[in-house]
Amino acid sequence: MTRKIRVLVVDDSLMFREVMARALSADDAIEIVGTAGDPFDARDKLIALRPDVMTCDVEMPKMNGIEFLRRLLPQVPLPVVVVSGANDAVGEAMMVGAVDFVRKPDPHSPKSVESFLRTLAATIKSAAQAKIVPGNASRQTTPLPHEAATAAETHSGRKLIAIGASTGGTEAIFSVLKQLPDTIPGIVIVQHIPAGFSRMFAERLNQTTGFEVKEAQSGDEVISGRVLIAPGDRHMRVKKSGNGYRVECFEGEKVNGHCPSVDVLFDSVAKLCAPESVGVILTGMGYDGAKGLLAMRRKGARTVGQNEQSSVVYGMPRVAFELGAVEKQSSLEYIPQAILKML
Repeated sequence: MTRKIRVLVVDDSLMFREVMARALSADDAIEIVGTAGDPFDARDKLIALRPDVMTCDVEMPKMNGIEFLRRLLPQVPLPVVVVSGANDAVGEAMMVGAVDFVRKPDPHSPKSVESFLRTLAATIKSAAQAKIVPGNASRQTTPLPHEAATAAETHSGRKLIAIGASTGGTEAIFSVLKQLPDTIPGIVIVQHIPAGFSRMFAERLNQTTGFEVKEAQSGDEVISGRVLIAPGDRHMRVKKSGNGYRVECFEGEKVNGHCPSVDVLFDSVAKLCAPESVGVILTGMGYDGAKGLLAMRRKGARTVGQNEQSSVVYGMPRVAFELGAVEKQSSLEYIPQAILKML
């Protein structure tokens, strides 16, 4: 018999804690080992109960969730799923080490609550597979050598970089962008992310990297120095625009279980501009993006995949590698150098 995933639920609302605990307990794969109403209570229960995964609110009494995770994770590394409303602190929670997040539902909408609970259960199961390394959230990036950085200014015909990621991807994307010069071709990104959080994620990257980063809108140009993040509830694809490219964001059914889908983006790149592109697939659960990356490579794109050792979840990169879609596999630390060499 497969061991259940042991979960600690942390939220300052007693009613919300009980709703989550009761619903998650009904899942055959999940066992609620405890609940906590604030970070100090949670810390004591983490030590006593040793859960596999913790869900954590951001806005809590005594200490907010950001500071809690910043202090906790270097000492007690475990996968944390942030459960919160759409506020700017969620992006920071991801940066300090949370592996995923789920948006709180509208309490007055039964359908919203039901959808939230299904998503939360699935996210916990994904998070349970994450590899957490002590101190990982505060890992420092190493600046690229001068030669590698200046190589971007003499790239040979590559006009676009397409990146796909899921679980663990927010930190991975940040790590990659921090090491890349803003002189490289435009970057388009699909990160599996709920609606509302993609804008905050983009704003945070805009503030902490050298790029102009924004949540994409239909018609946005793909230009050097700009990073476009797919909206959390829309697919994104590239379209030809004169000698360059623009993006189109549109509503649609989930592809491979996701909207936005990495495959939707990669497939559009494969059809329109593969010989002018570099494709990158980062940490994530599942297989979204693998077939699209293969199509890109077959049409002439250069491709990079994150390796198992540095992936929080070696799912998407593994499937892409096994399909033959990955030209070069690299640790997260060296992916920026691999991209620049391919340019």
